[in-house]
Amino acid sequence: MKKEYDFSKAEQGKFYRPLEKLEVPVYLDKEIKAFFSKKAAAKKTGLEKIVNAVLRKEMEMLKEIGA
Repeated sequence: MKKEYDFSKAEQGKFYRPLEKLEVPVYLDKEIKAFFSKKAAAKKTGLEKIVNAVLRKEMEMLKEIGA
């Protein structure tokens, strides 16, 4: 390892790539995961798509009732 490094020609953020999508871990109860996994398999889609669809419906309903 060198004692000193020359950063005079360094470019800040050269390799930085912002995340397009943030992955947030969500932990479901066993029976909830089993239920939605079965629904996802029946529709040949991913668990995350089914859960997102249910949560979107819930959000719409809550907006309608003003909660």
